[in-house]
Amino acid sequence: MSIRLSVDIGGTFTDVVLANHNTLTTVKVLTTHVDPAAGVMQGVDEVLQRAGVQAADVSLVLHGTTLATNALIERRGAATALLTTQGHRDALEMAFENRFEQYDVDIDRPRPLVPRHWRIGVPERVAADGSVLLELDERLTMEQVGVLIEQGVDSLAVGFMHSYANPTHEQRVGDLIQKAYPQLTISLSSTVCPEIREFERLSTTVANAYVKPLMSRYLASLGSQLRRRGIAAQVLMMTSGGGLTTLTAAAEFPIRLVESGPAGGAMLAANMARHHQLDRVLSFDMGGTTAKVCLIDQGQPQHSRSFEVDRSYRFKKGSGLPVRIPVIEMVEIGAGGGSIARVDSLSRISVGPESAGSAPGPACYGHGGREATVTDADVVLGKLLPEYFAGGKLALEVFAANGVVHQHVGQPLGLGTQEAAHAIAEIVEDNMASAARAHAAEWGKEVGGRSLIAFGGAAPLHAAQLAGKLKIDHMLVPAGAGVGSAVGFLLAPIKFEVVRSHYARLSELGDAPIEVIFEQMHAEAYAVLAAAGAEDSLVETREAFMRYVGQGYEVAVDVSHVEQYDKATFDALFDAAYAAIYGRTIPSMDVEILSWTLSLEAPTPANTFVLEASSMSGALDLGTSDMFLAGKEIVVEAVPRIQLQQGELRQGPLLVVEEQTTTVVPPGASLEVLHDGTLSIRFGG
Repeated sequence: MSIRLSVDIGGTFTDVVLANHNTLTTVKVLTTHVDPAAGVMQGVDEVLQRAGVQAADVSLVLHGTTLATNALIERRGAATALLTTQGHRDALEMAFENRFEQYDVDIDRPRPLVPRHWRIGVPERVAADGSVLLELDERLTMEQVGVLIEQGVDSLAVGFMHSYANPTHEQRVGDLIQKAYPQLTISLSSTVCPEIREFERLSTTVANAYVKPLMSRYLASLGSQLRRRGIAAQVLMMTSGGGLTTLTAAAEFPIRLVESGPAGGAMLAANMARHHQLDRVLSFDMGGTTAKVCLIDQGQPQHSRSFEVDRSYRFKKGSGLPVRIPVIEMVEIGAGGGSIARVDSLSRISVGPESAGSAPGPACYGHGGREATVTDADVVLGKLLPEYFAGGKLALEVFAANGVVHQHVGQPLGLGTQEAAHAIAEIVEDNMASAARAHAAEWGKEVGGRSLIAFGGAAPLHAAQLAGKLKIDHMLVPAGAGVGSAVGFLLAPIKFEVVRSHYARLSELGDAPIEVIFEQMHAEAYAVLAAAGAEDSLVETREAFMRYVGQGYEVAVDVSHVEQYDKATFDALFDAAYAAIYGRTIPSMDVEILSWTLSLEAPTPANTFVLEASSMSGALDLGTSDMFLAGKEIVVEAVPRIQLQQGELRQGPLLVVEEQTTTVVPPGASLEVLHDGTLSIRFGG
């Protein structure tokens, strides 16, 4: 695997990285939303030419994308219907029957992906123990499917009651439909999300069905275009859980790709944390559309089995579309370089979540943008050198940036243009700081005292100010920071996780077929890894999701090294896991297990990457920039990152300029170039 391509499609930019052994060549192009593969091919052609590599020499392609996420957010998926147990078709709309905002009388719930007239109740019923209470009415079911086909349905989700305990009815429906209507895309809840809890299982299955035709077409098109370019290498997809999987698995379960780009960034930060022996890290990924923060402790990002897409109500928990998938736990807000700044009726500045995207983009791009964005504010503040942006491929229009910032923010508030730009930056940095604090508090952790790892096209521009707000005194900016998520794909393991719901009380544990369940999950996960060419030295992780009887939420308990499945062993493991979170246990209370997970992971060798000399290497003197910082204008030296040498020490203020991003080193900060090219910045002496 000496020559690898890594591609990350974002809302504004598509990042392409070529790794030739440990040397990186990077390219950033604008995302082509009409045909995302066109932007990918543009970036691939450019990076191959720049690296002097032939297409046939590429041995592996790694890919992450926000296409599934954007389709869900923008409601651009397939015409989807739901077959569910008769009497339960409204479970998808009733959701949790709670209010995520207690005091808003005009609260609006997320609109279901499937309209009510396409949610069909089927005569059948399976009990919680898997026994059949009512046999499936095959004739009526197929008649209803025929009506749905006539009405233009392209994709079908099937989610019957308790199918996680007995999937027979779902599998039978799937077989019948596949035979009668092979053009129809089908998603079965017993394969997409075989877990207890009806609403979340239905929501996940419907979301999978909603994006499955779109993602299947895109992945097939991408594979075809790569082959036409002469790239015959295998393509692996980044998943939300931080692992790589095959195109086949990705096409079958595209819902697992919803956070694939941010997950790559978290893998980069985790790798850096281990490499630099940092126990407590906050990763900060800011691109053109969103900003993401993730807590990394002991070199590992925090994982979860649930996630909400499109939290529409001020990013409040419960206001999004819940899906149960393996995911790296992080918080994401609409605060990127393209996020639009406005002044509301109360004379308050708001930034995002709306973004100018790649078309038309910020006004300074010169592509017709007429809104003030964060990138426009950065240009006004002197943080970006217009003639060297994107390696000189896109000269920024300073006049346009000044115009929109003045018109949309400065003039309404009676501020000068620089003061208005400073206010925009302050708002977006405060939003990110608040999101980071809230995210840490949800998990009983703190952000102060951590090291900040900044990557993404916009993060190094704002990271120093964010660090100050969070009382962080150390920051790292990795090599290739502007395309950090794509670099992270190169560091991710081939991995697949399987889940099964099987209820068992510890007092009755001896009767549970635990080993049989794990053997079945192992076979399913191994098939995916074998298809990806990873069959040796696999690491297996097993978890049981446990709680005290009567509680509403489970605790993940690692049972990977359990040799005997008995009550005493599980009691001890659960007590330790429960106490680590809540600080106490409840003696003499019985414990129950709801679900089991098994993941297989192939080993990934540690990599230290070196950036290839870029087109900016000839720019020996970038001059200075008049930067407006902390309410005053200062003259700042600009230095090409490629010219900084290992062990070199610099004092702020300083702009470190590279093709895909710029790092702001404020006054009073010190910069050191570490052995792997990482920029290490310390604040406050």
